[in-house]
Amino acid sequence: MSQVPAATRALRVLRFLASQPDPVPLDRITRACDLPRSTAYHLLRAMVEEGFVVHLADEHRYGLGLAAFEVGSGYARQEPLQRIARRPLADLVDRGHQSAHLAVLHGRDVLYVLEERAPGRPPLVTDVGVRLPAQLTASGRAILAGLPAAQVRALYSSPADFVERHGQGPRSLSALRTLLSETRQRGFATEDGEVTPGLASVAAAVLDHNRHPVAGVAVTFPADVDSAPLAELVRRTAAGLTRRIGGTPDA
Repeated sequence: MSQVPAATRALRVLRFLASQPDPVPLDRITRACDLPRSTAYHLLRAMVEEGFVVHLADEHRYGLGLAAFEVGSGYARQEPLQRIARRPLADLVDRGHQSAHLAVLHGRDVLYVLEERAPGRPPLVTDVGVRLPAQLTASGRAILAGLPAAQVRALYSSPADFVERHGQGPRSLSALRTLLSETRQRGFATEDGEVTPGLASVAAAVLDHNRHPVAGVAVTFPADVDSAPLAELVRRTAAGLTRRIGGTPDA
């Protein structure tokens, strides 16, 4: 018997919500987590206030909140993934002759955790430790495209959530959904001048054993460079990292 029953119940609820493809009603949570309805209600209210759970009032359902995303991506930000990715990222730069980086989702931003700069290439805005709006970057789009639709909706629930840099990029949830659908069909994400005018990027997601996107591998290059060979190199690199962490790459 746990000495901290409230913490145990909260973690049980988080684990259950993380296993669901979409937000679920209160009754589903009470049954799955073996909780009295009143206990589950008060527990969920506290978790909503702390940002770990989002309440979709119109649908009477609960799903994971921003704080849960940040905790989930925390593992990917730790040294193991960076150490695993360093050599493959260096190989990607050697083959593509363009600078490459690894980013993880942090709320509605991507956080850059690793960069390999190609010789002779100028410095980029994507230095290690920099955060940029996920919906504008190729890395962020690659990660967002692998999330359930309900989680994307929770992240971008209002127009104010759509930050812009140069007057480009999606400014509504419907526009973002269209962009992410195109990304899934293509097999990789793109951006052209939305982060830095004159530069473009391609990216692919690294997937864990649950097929959850834990990071994005990207290459940034002058906008007039042919992106097709770089996109294939990025996809191969992301697939290799996916295998290294026990995931199964997309076909």
